[in-house]
Amino acid sequence: MNLKDLKIIVTGGAQGMGAHFAKRLHEAGAQVCAGDINEAGLAGLPQGIHRRKLNVADEADIVSFVAWAHGTMGGLNALVNNAGILRDGLLVKKDKETGQVKKLPTEQWNQVIAVNLTGATLMVREVVAKMVETNQRPGVIVNMSSLARHGNRGQSNYVAAKAALAANTVTWAREFGPFGIRVGAIAPGMIETPMTQGMNQKARDALVAAVPVNRIGVPEDIWLGVKFVLECDYFTGKTIDIDGGLSM
Repeated sequence: MNLKDLKIIVTGGAQGMGAHFAKRLHEAGAQVCAGDINEAGLAGLPQGIHRRKLNVADEADIVSFVAWAHGTMGGLNALVNNAGILRDGLLVKKDKETGQVKKLPTEQWNQVIAVNLTGATLMVREVVAKMVETNQRPGVIVNMSSLARHGNRGQSNYVAAKAALAANTVTWAREFGPFGIRVGAIAPGMIETPMTQGMNQKARDALVAAVPVNRIGVPEDIWLGVKFVLECDYFTGKTIDIDGGLSM
């Protein structure tokens, strides 16, 4: 699809990669609706980008947002499924000093799954349902997975969500193909965003040192992958790693 023909939702659009995607799409002539729980961040987006508060952990909010976006743009043919959070922690650990065994709080598990998997899945469901209801063809979905989907210490919740998104990219490509809707995924490695800036510094430094291209990625690196999935009409059902050669 041509970027200028897109009527696209970007979730997690207030900062980091989501804000970068929204800006680049807008610059390319697309109609963009950005959603995020961070209203102050949304307010900082360029004029011409439609924006509205969106909590992807709230099903009713997702349904309402998709309906609003469709009405605002006079149609809907694409989604960048980007919203995500981190609540890292070892599933089980033993305190070195006290010997006390500590477990990952269920709340931390549920928070990540609610946003990164359930919310992302419901976004796909509602966007695709709207496309099918309105006989919109073609359509395209870009899921944001992660290199961590292969497994990463201290991220059981995040890994589970991102691995499921990559697997369901294949599932959804097969399910939605008859409707003229493609589904692809991008799996970023270590990227400079507010989310990664909040990481433990020792863990962050170790990861950056392990990147073969000798630098942390930037949102523009990931945008190039997103752009490819959006534009290449012969691409579907696959996940592209954009990680500087990093292996976890």
